[in-house]
Amino acid sequence: MELTKKVYIKTGLIYCGIMLGAFLVTNLLLNLFISFIDLSSASKFVDYLFYNKALEKIPMYVIAIFSSLQLVPLVLIVMYVCFTKPKNMKVRFINYPIALCSLVILIQVPSLVLLALNFILKLKTMSFFEKGSSSILFLYAFLDAIFTFSSFYLVLNSIHTKFVLPKYFPDGNINNEKGLFKISLSFLFKIVYISVLVLPMFVLIVTYLISIDSATFHENTIFHLFFIFFIIFGLVICRHFISYFAVPLERLKEGTQRIANGDYSHGISVVSADIFGELADSFNNMTNTLDVKSKRLVSVQNSVVTGMATMVESRDNSTGGHIKRTSQAVRVFAEALKKSPGYAQLPEEFFNNVVKAAPMHDLGKIAVLDAILRKPGRFTAEEYDMMKAHAAEGARIVENVLHEVDDLKFKEIAINVAHYHHEKWDGSGYPEKISGEAIPLEARIMALADVFDALVSKRCYKESFSFDKAFQIIEESLGSHFDPELGKVFLTCRPELENLYGNIK
Repeated sequence: MELTKKVYIKTGLIYCGIMLGAFLVTNLLLNLFISFIDLSSASKFVDYLFYNKALEKIPMYVIAIFSSLQLVPLVLIVMYVCFTKPKNMKVRFINYPIALCSLVILIQVPSLVLLALNFILKLKTMSFFEKGSSSILFLYAFLDAIFTFSSFYLVLNSIHTKFVLPKYFPDGNINNEKGLFKISLSFLFKIVYISVLVLPMFVLIVTYLISIDSATFHENTIFHLFFIFFIIFGLVICRHFISYFAVPLERLKEGTQRIANGDYSHGISVVSADIFGELADSFNNMTNTLDVKSKRLVSVQNSVVTGMATMVESRDNSTGGHIKRTSQAVRVFAEALKKSPGYAQLPEEFFNNVVKAAPMHDLGKIAVLDAILRKPGRFTAEEYDMMKAHAAEGARIVENVLHEVDDLKFKEIAINVAHYHHEKWDGSGYPEKISGEAIPLEARIMALADVFDALVSKRCYKESFSFDKAFQIIEESLGSHFDPELGKVFLTCRPELENLYGNIK
């Protein structure tokens, strides 16, 4: 989907709504907590933590000034969401989680500054209790700000990377944009460490201090439940943090395994504006480059092999156009097999490899003497034996030509096509005289296309047969020369084959 300004603003408002909702829910729970246990009589520390007694002696105009400063981040949030130039929209959209969470944290900065200044200016006149309470209050406010940031970032970044970014940038490659803010791993470690360990421990200590003079066990229980909530929430953040590392690393592992197996056509799907997204983009760029170069190399190899096959065919004045016709006939046959119940379960890759290997089936003829290859009549028994050697010789040549090819499945199929395409179902073929399903399927496919072309094409020793005659011979040869089940499917290709040969002629 296309990223428009409407989408940009809508997404920003949704994220602001999520943060506002989380903030209101948190404050509602806190107020219910305070009113439920009547904290006003629980401890002197409560006055500092919840009723701002530490700020009691600060002039109201100073508090008003610092409070007004909290409006600045709110204005910045509105400007970030509602006012953006088209050239900056993509980067700002990607930066939404970290940008909005950072601006929310700025709202709490004036309160922290005010607490710090009040503590510094009145340090000499404070009692020991006031010093301790003010320090705890400042530390609590600071850790609460970090916790708020990490929890908001956890929620927004999860939504952003799992649902939003893949929707608008399905191909990834977002980490090279100028102005992109990338979260470092050390920063993530620090905020998660504070959220899941430091803050809960701090709450436990405060809980203990408050509980010293609590009136009832009931109050102690509520405080400890409050602490347990922080522990559980910390575990949730830890679990997310683990998946933050585990998921992209697992995808990178799968991607490297595919590359090791010679598959350069698949990238990995990690769309995020961090080190993992950057690594995924680099990985995908690498695989794309390897895929292009690999396909180019395969194309060159195919051109060389086809050129060799054409050169061999040019020496044989009785089979002109045989390579082209048989290759197209194999393609037609493969399409029919894909729809046939007995063969439809075979992978697409198998059929593609058979079609690619078809032009190589007679490469072995390059080793046959010109006197035999160009003979204008039938062969003698001795000459026929020499001609039959082209199958085994072709397998050797194909194996040497494809020696450096990474696609082992294609290599095996190409060798089998060259070696066994003259074998017969009843074992009377050559060169190995194997029979039945011992003959590789790809060779049985090639045999049908090869013989059909020989039947319907003119040779120096015979005229071309009609389609009726050719299909009749093939049908009569099922179970002797050809695989009977495979042959039945070939017979269904008659309309397509007649059309193909009609166009060629």
